[in-house]
Amino acid sequence: MLKKQKNKKLILNPEQQDAMRRAGRVNAQLMDYLRPHVKAGTLTKTIDELVVGWTQDNGHVAATLGYQNFPKSCCTSINDVICHGIPDDYELKDGDIINVDITTIVDGWHGDQSETFFIGEVSDEKRDVTQCAFDCMHKAINALTPGCKVAKIGETVVPEAQGRGFSVVREYVGHGLGKKFHLDPSIPHFPNRQSRIDRLYPGMCFTVEPMINAGSRFTKSDKQDGWTVRTKDGRPSAQFEHSVLMTEDGPEILTYTQHGPKPGHVFESATAMAK
Repeated sequence: MLKKQKNKKLILNPEQQDAMRRAGRVNAQLMDYLRPHVKAGTLTKTIDELVVGWTQDNGHVAATLGYQNFPKSCCTSINDVICHGIPDDYELKDGDIINVDITTIVDGWHGDQSETFFIGEVSDEKRDVTQCAFDCMHKAINALTPGCKVAKIGETVVPEAQGRGFSVVREYVGHGLGKKFHLDPSIPHFPNRQSRIDRLYPGMCFTVEPMINAGSRFTKSDKQDGWTVRTKDGRPSAQFEHSVLMTEDGPEILTYTQHGPKPGHVFESATAMAK
C-alpha cells in the first residue's frame, strides 16, 4: 500500500502565509468597524451596506457577494438561524442574538470570521449557548498541534457542547482557506471517518467555526430563499469563527479583533455590563 502524502497544494509558503495573515487582519478590522452598529434599531441590510462601503473604500472585495448566487456581502443569522441568513429589512431588537459572518478578499487571499452579538438583554438560554459556541471554538483551536488529525476538533467540541446540554450542527462545517473561499480539507466539528484521516500540517490555513444549538442538532433550510438555515425545533443557535494558520509551533489565529471577545471571555447581560 502506498503511503498517503499530504496535499502540497494546501501548504502555503512563508510569503503566502504572510498574505493570509494580512487578509485576516483586514477582515478583523472590518468586524471591529461593524461592532458599534450591531445594536437595537439597526436593519440587517444596513450592516450589509456598511460591509459594502468599508470593503470598497479600502480596495478589497466581499467574498460572499455573488458566491454561488448569494445576494449580499455578509451573512446575518438571528436567533434560530444557524447560518447563511440574508440581510434584509429586519430591525434588530432587544433580546435578539445575531451572528455576523464576513469574508474579505485581500489581494486574492481570503480572511473569514464570524461573531455572535447580544442585542440588549438576552435570555439565559441565548447567553449560555453563545458562551458555549465561543468556548468550543477556542478549546478546539487550543487542542490542535502540528500534523494532528482534523478529528481533534470534533473530539473537543462534541463533549464540551453535550456536557452543557447543547448540540453540534453536522450539516455545515469549517473548511480550508486561501486563494479560494472553500478548500479541502473539510473541517467538521464532530469526528467522522474522513476527519480521522485528514491532518493539519504546518502551512495549512482553515476555519474553525462550530455551530451550537440550544436544542437538537437538526436543521431545516429555507426553500424560498435557498440559503437561510434554521434549527428544526426553533430554539436558538450561536456560532463563532476564526481563520487559523497551522505553524510549526501550533495554531495561529489570523482574525483576532482589537475590540472583540478574547479567549476566556465571559458573556454577560447588558444589565450586568452596565453596572
